[in-house]
Amino acid sequence: MNRNITRFACFLALLTLTIQMAFAQSITISGTVTDKQTNETLPGVSINVKGKSLGVSTNSDGKFTFTTSESTPFTVVITYLGYKTVEYEVRSSASDLMFALESQSILGQEVVVAASRTPERILESPVSIERYGQAAIRETASASFYDALNNLKGVEMSAQSLTFKSVNTRGFNANGNVRFNQYIDGMDNQAPGLNFSVGNIIGISELDVDNVELLPGASSALYGAGGINGTMLMTSKNPFTSQGVSFSLKRGVNHLNDARQDVQPFDEASVRVAKAWNKFALKSTFSFLQANDWQASNFSNFDRTARVLKSGDRNTDPNYDGINSYGDEVSQNMRIIANSVQSATNAGVAAATGGAIPNIIGMINASLPPNATPAQIGGFLSAFPAALRPTIQNVLPFNFGLRAGIIPDQAVSRTGYNELNLVDYNTSSLKTSTSLHYKLSNTVEAVVQANWGTGTTVYTGSDRYSIRNFSIGQYKLEVKGQDFMVRGYTTQERSGDSYISSILGSYINETSKASTTWFPQYIGNYVGARSAGLPDAQAHAVARSAADQGRFLPGSPEFAAAKNRIMNTTISAGLGARFDDKSNLWHYEACIILLML
Repeated sequence: MNRNITRFACFLALLTLTIQMAFAQSITISGTVTDKQTNETLPGVSINVKGKSLGVSTNSDGKFTFTTSESTPFTVVITYLGYKTVEYEVRSSASDLMFALESQSILGQEVVVAASRTPERILESPVSIERYGQAAIRETASASFYDALNNLKGVEMSAQSLTFKSVNTRGFNANGNVRFNQYIDGMDNQAPGLNFSVGNIIGISELDVDNVELLPGASSALYGAGGINGTMLMTSKNPFTSQGVSFSLKRGVNHLNDARQDVQPFDEASVRVAKAWNKFALKSTFSFLQANDWQASNFSNFDRTARVLKSGDRNTDPNYDGINSYGDEVSQNMRIIANSVQSATNAGVAAATGGAIPNIIGMINASLPPNATPAQIGGFLSAFPAALRPTIQNVLPFNFGLRAGIIPDQAVSRTGYNELNLVDYNTSSLKTSTSLHYKLSNTVEAVVQANWGTGTTVYTGSDRYSIRNFSIGQYKLEVKGQDFMVRGYTTQERSGDSYISSILGSYINETSKASTTWFPQYIGNYVGARSAGLPDAQAHAVARSAADQGRFLPGSPEFAAAKNRIMNTTISAGLGARFDDKSNLWHYEACIILLML
């Protein structure tokens, strides 16, 4: 009897375990979602367990599959923007399910958060909002979703380079617009050191964009002083509802019909991986772009004093300053230089003679006419010690030129280098983002997120900046629910090997020959040419040719060595063009929504 009872007890235990295992079995469902009218498959459709955070999205072929340990029966909800929602009860594993969605009018049904920082229908928002969803992103004909923002109503895009663009919606635009906010998953995309948003250098890969909301009007009341011209919110996909692996490869060409360079390839590869396990989800994205940027070749003559363009080029204007020519920003007035040479000679001779000759310029004025012959000059110099004669002879052209009125009251500039020889046009961009999500409850979610990007590009501002190995990282901790949010994040900016092109051009000139030598040589040779009877234009050409002797020419070993040394030396160290920026920003915020009944 006892043996039978024991056997029966074992049988009950085994049966109970079997039942528990049966209830704990994983349920797998898969199928396809189509348009009811056209029978075309629909990508990006959300299939979620009702009342839970479990679910997936259909792939590019409209297919889906997901596994859950949820106890049966349960209901899955199939939703897609522009279509009626469908619910389906799951009692066991099923494959090859077919869901045909029926389209419906969605005017004003989209949910937005930009207008008041709380979810609301777009028609109920107190201000105008432009929304850019997944369907519009897939259909865009531009190289990236960020480029397509220019197609939104009221948006103006300023392009500094292939990967660096500034958005504006209201008022005056600028390169690096500080009046327009950009947020990525709640994090302000402003670089701490540069003090403006850096576009899409870091942040969201196109595969991971859920939607973009844009406030074209002032939004300072909600998003701070930077929102005078508007605010843009970029939101990535949630791994609980958008799971799976997706991959994108783009290839194209640019510089078609470009006289400055041949056709160049444009390549971009992106991958996104997302997976959810009940309350825990993980998402990671990676994107890499490589191309050859456009080359700036505006060599119009620029008047820096009046801030306007003027006529002339290097052959016709001694003070030529090309917009995309660097190093010719250094300019001096010829008469001022001549007078400073005389003053320096006076002081040098006085010091060398212990004050015995306090005013050599006065002695020259009294003893030699502006058109003195070589014999007169030789006789004058013979009265001085041999050590002083070279110094006195060198100042004579400046003295004679000023007294004869040969030296004009005109500025001359150093010979510059074209941007092509100074700037790196090999554009690259690497972006990566990883986030961990945990459901504390059905309505409360904790997120740990890291966005990091680096690249090489060109930024146009008050100067042309060659951004090399520049990087920005944003790291966030967040807990959010239906009626509250607590968030903290940091932005870490590093300038890498970035440098300023105009400083690079100027310092290469200074390395080959200092301006304190170049300008006196120019003026001395100009006076000699004019005294020989040459007209003004030819005298300037002779003077520049003489002063430029020894100048480092692009392509030469001397030029390459000087360029490499200067672009890798910080500005603060002297004779360096590299700026050293290590800026960190820390931000904390919390929001609680109080409902008044």
